[in-house]
Amino acid sequence: MARKPARKSTDKTKPERKASAAPPRGTSNRDKAVDALLALLAEQSFEQIGLAEVAGRAGIKLSALRTEFGSTLSIYAAHIKDIDTIVLDGGDADMAEEPPRERLFDVEMRRLEALAPYKDAVRSVMRSVRRNPGLALALNGMAVRSQKWMLEAAGIGASGPRGALRAQGAALMFARVLTVWLDDDEEGLDATMAALDRGLSSAERWDGFVGDVCSIPKCVLRGSRRRRARPVDEGAVEADAA
Repeated sequence: MARKPARKSTDKTKPERKASAAPPRGTSNRDKAVDALLALLAEQSFEQIGLAEVAGRAGIKLSALRTEFGSTLSIYAAHIKDIDTIVLDGGDADMAEEPPRERLFDVEMRRLEALAPYKDAVRSVMRSVRRNPGLALALNGMAVRSQKWMLEAAGIGASGPRGALRAQGAALMFARVLTVWLDDDEEGLDATMAALDRGLSSAERWDGFVGDVCSIPKCVLRGSRRRRARPVDEGAVEADAA
Protein backbone atom coordinates (compact mmCIF):
# COMPACT_ATOMS: atom_id res chain seq x y z
CA MET A 1 0.00 0.00 0.00
CA ALA A 2 1.09 3.55 -0.61
CA ARG A 3 2.15 5.51 2.45
CA LYS A 4 3.44 9.01 3.01
CA PRO A 5 7.10 7.94 3.26
CA ALA A 6 6.83 6.09 -0.03
CA ARG A 7 5.63 9.25 -1.78
CA LYS A 8 8.57 11.32 -0.66
CA SER A 9 11.27 8.70 -0.88
CA THR A 10 13.48 8.26 -3.93
CA ASP A 11 14.81 4.93 -2.73
CA LYS A 12 14.79 2.43 -5.58
CA THR A 13 14.31 -0.52 -3.23
CA LYS A 14 10.57 0.13 -2.92
CA PRO A 15 8.28 -2.90 -3.25
CA GLU A 16 7.47 -3.87 -6.81
CA ARG A 17 4.09 -3.00 -8.25
CA LYS A 18 4.22 -5.09 -11.38
CA ALA A 19 1.00 -5.85 -13.19
CA SER A 20 0.01 -9.46 -12.73
CA ALA A 21 -2.71 -11.68 -14.03
CA ALA A 22 -5.88 -11.19 -12.04
CA PRO A 23 -7.24 -14.27 -10.33
CA PRO A 24 -10.81 -15.21 -11.26
CA ARG A 25 -13.37 -13.23 -9.32
CA GLY A 26 -15.47 -16.30 -8.64
CA THR A 27 -17.58 -18.97 -10.24
CA SER A 28 -20.85 -17.07 -10.60
CA ASN A 29 -22.09 -16.08 -14.06
CA ARG A 30 -21.67 -12.44 -13.03
CA ASP A 31 -18.02 -12.90 -12.12
CA LYS A 32 -17.28 -14.98 -15.21
CA ALA A 33 -18.81 -12.30 -17.44
CA VAL A 34 -16.76 -9.50 -15.88
CA ASP A 35 -13.54 -11.51 -16.21
CA ALA A 36 -14.40 -12.34 -19.81
CA LEU A 37 -14.99 -8.70 -20.76
CA LEU A 38 -11.70 -7.60 -19.22
CA ALA A 39 -9.82 -10.35 -21.03
CA LEU A 40 -11.41 -9.28 -24.31
CA LEU A 41 -10.60 -5.62 -23.65
CA ALA A 42 -6.92 -6.54 -23.41
CA GLU A 43 -7.20 -7.82 -27.00
CA GLN A 44 -9.56 -5.39 -28.76
CA SER A 45 -11.45 -2.14 -28.40
CA PHE A 46 -14.61 -1.70 -26.36
CA GLU A 47 -16.70 -0.97 -29.45
CA GLN A 48 -15.74 -4.27 -31.10
CA ILE A 49 -16.88 -6.49 -28.24
CA GLY A 50 -20.35 -8.01 -28.49
CA LEU A 51 -22.41 -9.66 -25.79
CA ALA A 52 -22.33 -13.04 -27.54
CA GLU A 53 -18.54 -12.83 -27.57
CA VAL A 54 -18.49 -12.09 -23.84
CA ALA A 55 -20.78 -15.06 -23.16
CA GLY A 56 -18.61 -17.32 -25.29
CA ARG A 57 -15.41 -16.26 -23.53
CA ALA A 58 -17.11 -16.65 -20.14
CA GLY A 59 -18.36 -20.12 -21.03
CA ILE A 60 -21.98 -19.30 -20.20
CA LYS A 61 -25.19 -19.17 -22.19
CA LEU A 62 -26.27 -15.87 -23.68
CA SER A 63 -29.49 -16.16 -21.71
CA ALA A 64 -27.48 -16.44 -18.50
CA LEU A 65 -25.55 -13.31 -19.41
CA ARG A 66 -28.82 -11.47 -20.06
CA THR A 67 -30.04 -12.42 -16.60
CA GLU A 68 -27.03 -10.62 -15.10
CA PHE A 69 -26.40 -7.70 -17.45
CA GLY A 70 -28.03 -5.56 -20.10
CA SER A 71 -24.94 -4.34 -21.96
CA THR A 72 -21.17 -4.47 -22.12
CA LEU A 73 -21.17 -1.10 -20.37
CA SER A 74 -23.07 -2.54 -17.41
CA ILE A 75 -20.53 -5.36 -17.23
CA TYR A 76 -17.72 -2.83 -17.08
CA ALA A 77 -19.63 -0.92 -14.39
CA ALA A 78 -19.65 -4.12 -12.31
CA HIS A 79 -15.87 -4.24 -12.63
CA ILE A 80 -15.58 -0.65 -11.42
CA LYS A 81 -17.80 -1.47 -8.47
CA ASP A 82 -15.56 -4.43 -7.62
CA ILE A 83 -12.51 -2.13 -7.66
CA ASP A 84 -14.31 0.28 -5.34
CA THR A 85 -14.99 -2.56 -2.92
CA ILE A 86 -11.37 -3.72 -2.92
CA VAL A 87 -10.15 -0.20 -2.14
CA LEU A 88 -12.72 0.35 0.59
CA ASP A 89 -11.89 -3.01 2.17
CA GLY A 90 -8.20 -2.12 2.23
CA GLY A 91 -8.44 0.91 4.50
CA ASP A 92 -5.66 1.39 7.05
CA ALA A 93 -6.40 2.76 10.50
CA ASP A 94 -2.83 4.10 10.65
CA MET A 95 -3.80 6.78 8.12
CA ALA A 96 -6.60 8.18 10.27
CA GLU A 97 -4.39 10.85 11.85
CA GLU A 98 -2.86 11.97 8.56
CA PRO A 99 -4.02 15.16 6.79
CA PRO A 100 -6.84 14.74 4.22
CA ARG A 101 -4.40 15.12 1.33
CA GLU A 102 -2.28 12.20 2.56
CA ARG A 103 -5.35 10.05 3.21
CA LEU A 104 -6.64 10.64 -0.31
CA PHE A 105 -3.18 9.99 -1.74
CA ASP A 106 -3.19 6.62 0.02
CA VAL A 107 -6.69 5.78 -1.19
CA GLU A 108 -5.92 6.61 -4.83
CA MET A 109 -2.69 4.60 -4.73
CA ARG A 110 -4.64 1.64 -3.38
CA ARG A 111 -6.99 2.07 -6.32
CA LEU A 112 -4.09 1.92 -8.77
CA GLU A 113 -2.83 -1.22 -7.05
CA ALA A 114 -6.26 -2.82 -7.44
CA LEU A 115 -6.29 -1.86 -11.14
CA ALA A 116 -2.78 -3.17 -11.83
CA PRO A 117 -3.85 -6.65 -13.03
CA TYR A 118 -6.19 -4.98 -15.55
CA LYS A 119 -3.73 -2.47 -16.97
CA ASP A 120 -4.14 -3.65 -20.57
CA ALA A 121 -7.92 -3.43 -20.29
CA VAL A 122 -7.69 0.08 -18.82
CA ARG A 123 -5.39 1.14 -21.66
CA SER A 124 -7.86 -0.21 -24.21
CA VAL A 125 -10.80 1.60 -22.62
CA MET A 126 -8.93 4.90 -22.45
CA ARG A 127 -8.12 4.64 -26.15
CA SER A 128 -11.80 4.09 -26.91
CA VAL A 129 -12.81 7.04 -24.74
CA ARG A 130 -10.74 9.42 -26.87
CA ARG A 131 -12.78 8.63 -29.98
CA ASN A 132 -16.19 7.88 -28.45
CA PRO A 133 -17.83 10.85 -26.68
CA GLY A 134 -20.81 8.77 -25.59
CA LEU A 135 -18.59 6.21 -23.91
CA ALA A 136 -16.55 9.01 -22.34
CA LEU A 137 -19.69 10.53 -20.84
CA ALA A 138 -20.88 7.19 -19.46
CA LEU A 139 -17.50 6.35 -17.95
CA ASN A 140 -17.25 9.81 -16.41
CA GLY A 141 -20.48 9.10 -14.55
CA MET A 142 -18.99 5.86 -13.23
CA ALA A 143 -15.77 7.62 -12.27
CA VAL A 144 -17.62 10.35 -10.36
CA ARG A 145 -19.59 7.75 -8.39
CA SER A 146 -16.38 5.89 -7.57
CA GLN A 147 -14.58 9.03 -6.50
CA LYS A 148 -17.40 9.91 -4.10
CA TRP A 149 -16.59 6.66 -2.32
CA MET A 150 -12.85 7.37 -2.50
CA LEU A 151 -13.36 10.81 -0.94
CA GLU A 152 -15.51 9.32 1.82
CA ALA A 153 -12.85 6.66 2.43
CA ALA A 154 -10.34 9.48 2.90
CA GLY A 155 -12.64 11.26 5.34
CA ILE A 156 -13.46 14.04 2.87
CA GLY A 157 -17.10 15.07 2.51
CA ALA A 158 -18.68 14.13 -0.82
CA SER A 159 -22.28 15.16 -0.20
CA GLY A 160 -24.18 18.18 -1.45
CA PRO A 161 -23.20 20.53 -4.30
CA ARG A 162 -19.66 21.00 -3.02
CA GLY A 163 -19.21 17.25 -2.69
CA ALA A 164 -20.44 16.75 -6.25
CA LEU A 165 -17.84 19.25 -7.50
CA ARG A 166 -15.15 17.53 -5.45
CA ALA A 167 -16.06 14.14 -6.91
CA GLN A 168 -16.04 15.46 -10.48
CA GLY A 169 -12.70 17.14 -9.90
CA ALA A 170 -11.28 13.96 -8.37
CA ALA A 171 -12.51 11.93 -11.34
CA LEU A 172 -10.80 14.24 -13.82
CA MET A 173 -7.64 14.30 -11.71
CA PHE A 174 -7.51 10.51 -11.46
CA ALA A 175 -8.04 10.15 -15.22
CA ARG A 176 -4.94 12.30 -15.79
CA VAL A 177 -2.98 10.19 -13.32
CA LEU A 178 -4.08 7.05 -15.16
CA THR A 179 -2.49 8.30 -18.39
CA VAL A 180 0.85 8.54 -16.57
CA TRP A 181 0.38 5.22 -14.75
CA LEU A 182 -0.24 3.34 -18.00
CA ASP A 183 3.27 4.20 -19.22
CA ASP A 184 4.99 4.01 -15.83
CA ASP A 185 7.03 0.80 -15.76
CA GLU A 186 9.20 1.78 -12.80
CA GLU A 187 8.96 -0.48 -9.76
CA GLY A 188 8.33 2.45 -7.41
CA LEU A 189 5.83 4.20 -9.71
CA ASP A 190 7.69 7.47 -9.11
CA ALA A 191 6.19 9.22 -12.14
CA THR A 192 2.68 8.11 -11.17
CA MET A 193 3.07 9.29 -7.58
CA ALA A 194 4.46 12.62 -8.77
CA ALA A 195 1.46 13.06 -11.09
CA LEU A 196 -0.92 12.22 -8.25
CA ASP A 197 0.87 14.66 -5.96
CA ARG A 198 0.51 17.44 -8.55
CA GLY A 199 -3.12 16.54 -9.07
CA LEU A 200 -3.86 16.73 -5.37
CA SER A 201 -2.13 20.11 -5.13
CA SER A 202 -4.34 21.43 -7.92
CA ALA A 203 -7.42 19.89 -6.30
CA GLU A 204 -6.61 21.60 -3.00
CA ARG A 205 -6.48 25.00 -4.70
CA TRP A 206 -9.73 24.32 -6.56
CA ASP A 207 -11.47 23.09 -3.42
CA GLY A 208 -10.41 26.24 -1.61
CA PHE A 209 -11.91 28.36 -4.39
CA VAL A 210 -15.14 26.38 -4.27
CA GLY A 211 -15.19 26.79 -0.51
CA ASP A 212 -14.82 30.55 -0.83
CA VAL A 213 -17.69 30.74 -3.31
CA CYS A 214 -19.92 28.51 -1.18
CA SER A 215 -19.22 30.62 1.89
CA ILE A 216 -20.62 33.82 0.35
CA PRO A 217 -23.82 34.60 2.29
CA LYS A 218 -27.00 34.26 0.26
CA CYS A 219 -28.10 37.71 1.37
CA VAL A 220 -25.03 39.22 -0.34
CA LEU A 221 -25.90 37.46 -3.58
CA ARG A 222 -29.54 38.57 -3.36
CA GLY A 223 -28.46 42.14 -2.65
CA SER A 224 -26.16 42.09 -5.65
CA ARG A 225 -29.01 40.98 -7.88
CA ARG A 226 -31.26 43.72 -6.50
CA ARG A 227 -28.61 46.39 -7.13
CA ARG A 228 -28.26 45.25 -10.72
CA ALA A 229 -32.02 45.29 -11.20
CA ARG A 230 -32.64 48.70 -9.56
CA PRO A 231 -31.66 51.00 -12.49
CA VAL A 232 -34.12 49.17 -14.73
CA ASP A 233 -36.91 49.51 -12.17
CA GLU A 234 -36.26 53.22 -11.64
CA GLY A 235 -36.23 53.86 -15.35
CA ALA A 236 -39.54 52.09 -15.71
CA VAL A 237 -41.05 54.25 -12.95
CA GLU A 238 -39.84 57.47 -14.61
CA ALA A 239 -41.30 56.37 -17.93
CA ASP A 240 -44.64 55.71 -16.31
CA ALA A 241 -44.65 59.12 -14.61
CA ALA A 242 -43.96 60.87 -17.95
